[in-house]
Amino acid sequence: MENLALIGKKIGMSREFFRSGQSVPVTVLKMETGRIINIINKESRGYNAIQIGFGKIKNSKLSKAMKGFFAKKNTEAKKTLKEFRLENIESFKEGNEIGLEIFENVKFVDVKSKTIGKGFAGAMKRHNFGGLRATHGVSISHRSHGSTGQRQDPGKVFKGKKMAGHMGDKIRTIQNIEIIKTDKDNNLLYLKGSIPGSKNSEVLIRKSVKNINKMSIQEKIDQIEKQKKSADKKKK
Repeated sequence: MENLALIGKKIGMSREFFRSGQSVPVTVLKMETGRIINIINKESRGYNAIQIGFGKIKNSKLSKAMKGFFAKKNTEAKKTLKEFRLENIESFKEGNEIGLEIFENVKFVDVKSKTIGKGFAGAMKRHNFGGLRATHGVSISHRSHGSTGQRQDPGKVFKGKKMAGHMGDKIRTIQNIEIIKTDKDNNLLYLKGSIPGSKNSEVLIRKSVKNINKMSIQEKIDQIEKQKKSADKKKK
């Protein structure tokens, strides 16, 4: 189940206190329970995968084709369908639900969401340019991005040149975010620090792709307490 992911909604930020008195900023996510809509095998499509549906949607908003698809699968309509490739699909059945239990023994996750849109921004704000000089002949162009191209050869501005333009509103992935706490009763997930996106934005969360060996905050606190206890015993 390592490639599976869940979709959640960003509620906002808060803080969690540990026994040591340490305060940790957390982002609270309201997770949605996913339902397995379709199981794809190598015989039919050349690879093994499961298709999971998230969220609710009115039947009136569905196309005729999607109405037929959900009717055939004998399940309620889902707003979002996501496909996850897996090596072994034998343990999954259509109609089964997947929730926070997939992160039960997981310490770190990767988070994918859309950043806050900031509209049209200049080169200094968008790309952290230094700007032009404040004096000595620079006239009314202090925050401009300077020259953009060369002379007759190549006689154009290269694609990807850092210039003013639309800032934000892009899908970004943040890796290795620590899970501070899970609340299965209320379907809440508490992640350390901030994540991209505004409140109520959709967030995709999956187990960390990289193998992370670093300790979680709770493990660090436990280790410090053990060291203190061993030091106290030595003193006695």
